[in-house]
Amino acid sequence: MTYKNFTVETDAEGIALITWDMPDKSMNVFTMEVMDEIEAIVDATVADAAVKGVVFASGKSQFSGGADITMLNAISRAMEEGRAADPAAATRRLFDAAGRMSWLWRKVETNGKPWVAAINGTCMGGATELAMSCHARVASNSKSVKIALPEVKIGIFPGAGGTQRMPRLINTQDALQIMTTGQDLSASRAKALGLLTEVVEPDNLIPAAKELLRKGVDPVAPWDKKGFKAPGGAMWTPQNVQLFSAANAILRRETNMNYPGAHAILKCVYEGLQLPFDTALKVEQRYFTQILQSTEAQMMVRSLFVSMQELGKGARRPAGIEPTKFRKIGVIGAGFMGASIAYVTARAGIPVVLIDRDQDAADKGKAHSEELIKGGIAKGKTTKEDGDKLLSLITATPDYSALADADLVIEAVFEDRGVKKTVTEAVEAVLPESSVFASNTSTLPITGLAENSKRPGQFIGVHFFSPVDRMMLVEVILGEKTEDKAIAVALDYVAAIKKTPIVVNDTRGFYVNRCVFRYINEAYDMLSEGVPAIMIENAAKFAGMPVGPLSLNDEVAIDLSYKIMKASIADLGAASVKEHHMALVDKMVTDLGRLGRKNQKGFYDYPPKPAKKSLWPGLKDLYPQKKAEDVDFAELKQRLLVTIALEAARTVEEGIVTDPREADVGSILGFGFAPYTGGTLSYIDGMGIKTFVALCETLAAKYGDHFSPTPLLKDMAAKGETFYSRFDPYRQNRAA
Repeated sequence: MTYKNFTVETDAEGIALITWDMPDKSMNVFTMEVMDEIEAIVDATVADAAVKGVVFASGKSQFSGGADITMLNAISRAMEEGRAADPAAATRRLFDAAGRMSWLWRKVETNGKPWVAAINGTCMGGATELAMSCHARVASNSKSVKIALPEVKIGIFPGAGGTQRMPRLINTQDALQIMTTGQDLSASRAKALGLLTEVVEPDNLIPAAKELLRKGVDPVAPWDKKGFKAPGGAMWTPQNVQLFSAANAILRRETNMNYPGAHAILKCVYEGLQLPFDTALKVEQRYFTQILQSTEAQMMVRSLFVSMQELGKGARRPAGIEPTKFRKIGVIGAGFMGASIAYVTARAGIPVVLIDRDQDAADKGKAHSEELIKGGIAKGKTTKEDGDKLLSLITATPDYSALADADLVIEAVFEDRGVKKTVTEAVEAVLPESSVFASNTSTLPITGLAENSKRPGQFIGVHFFSPVDRMMLVEVILGEKTEDKAIAVALDYVAAIKKTPIVVNDTRGFYVNRCVFRYINEAYDMLSEGVPAIMIENAAKFAGMPVGPLSLNDEVAIDLSYKIMKASIADLGAASVKEHHMALVDKMVTDLGRLGRKNQKGFYDYPPKPAKKSLWPGLKDLYPQKKAEDVDFAELKQRLLVTIALEAARTVEEGIVTDPREADVGSILGFGFAPYTGGTLSYIDGMGIKTFVALCETLAAKYGDHFSPTPLLKDMAAKGETFYSRFDPYRQNRAA
């Protein structure tokens, strides 16, 4: 029998080599078709008396990335179909769909013939669950091998037997940590834990897997044998009582119980390890069905899996323009941002010219890459050979003529219109007509900067976030005259450096910074109301934000807030900035010299390490303080999320953001907007527009007009719309 996605070759010894190699895919992923073929292969190998054992391998450079987008969409459709007419039947269909992979892997596990998984690279999610259902697992010692159950990161959990097999293969505590964090395991770490049978050289992977079968692999899983005991012991032992008490406490501390999928992992493991294996799988399937129906899972899967993949693959790239193969990229300004941009460019294998005012300044910028490489070598993330290769791609120079053959130039100089004008003119004097000029400005409108260019159609914004080497988001900003080619080149560049782009139209602060400063400004309001600073910061963390607004302001620098406020007043008038906001920031910067982390004192104090930062005690003296019992903590959480989401809605109403996927992904990757919500617009959609509008009106009555719902929101509430229905990013595809 022939298969579309697999080949099956049985040798003279009766070992069937199953090679998974999906056509037209760069990585193997699970689809309904793939699972149907795996089931057919199981049946065929069981029926074939010549087959004594099976090696399951990949024909690609990686093993598998897990489930495909279409797989999750199919499950979502199963959930939606008929829900209104017959909710119970719809839930049953979802239950059956959710269990499809789980029971297929159980079929592999109980087929009666030994299977060995041969893992040659990335092995994620359902692929790891498949590997655990095999009777032995061999992996190569290549650095590309990463084994993980990362489902919790998109709001769900390993629901195809993952929560049952992992704690039966390895220590319960390790299993819980791996699944609740979604961490990657190297081959050596997985072997040490007991997940892998062997780790071998890449060239010996298939031979080693076959040799295991020759020596004899038990085709019966340990947990299917009488008397099996999990490595971590029984659930009712004092050790495990203590473990699960601590695990629940840690989960509460780390997530504030905002992630139902993470909590479900603890439940599945605790309950499942007390049951026969097949019953445990049914318990897991019930929890998985429940989690799939949660708002958190639906929003996170959409934003952090589906939308992020679509944007990363060029969903917003203009059609009909040939992809750019970058020969050279120029970066102007060798300060921290420019040097970091040069590093990520060279890391992607693209030659880069790093230019500053003189050779010493340019060399200092290149030295930043040297320091990052040293750190990577020390942590085992890179080698000296790879580091030297990266550095060889960076040319540090003050000579603009080195840009004569650059495909793209990114300026990252001071946020000063005059300086940027000078740089633009100097670059365009040598830059080829076909090349694109990009500004990394974080605050200055692109349309205004493009006025300094002889070819504004080739001028675009490419806004990075700090630290550039770790932040995954890049904001691509369109000026009024930016043409499609410039957009395509910018998106090709972002794809080349393996980051996620969002495309937004021009405005002061663009999208991310507008939302960030709304968050910070709400904290200013709370401080002026006398809310204790610690309550503001804790409310943010309990609401799901990674850092509080005061801590974030310290990171971006309080004096930067001061400069932005002054620029707003100069350009838009005094009414554009609240008087008490300016008074607070002016006092912090001018009177007290508290600039933020940059000078070790801001809203926090930063003592020498290893001591940790702490809120500056003087904050309580700036305003009369309320008693904690007089502050509505739940309302503080609402205010911080609602003010950001409302600003995101304004950017949509103003036409700054035109695709809801970009608002959501941008808010999570850009500043960590409560990931369990799925992002700013999904937060509103998940709550329901009518409910959100009512909440805004309540907050506006108490705290001011900046909480007033916009005309767009009121109209959507009246029509029963959502952002993803009114601004449907797939409408054009469906029409086609």
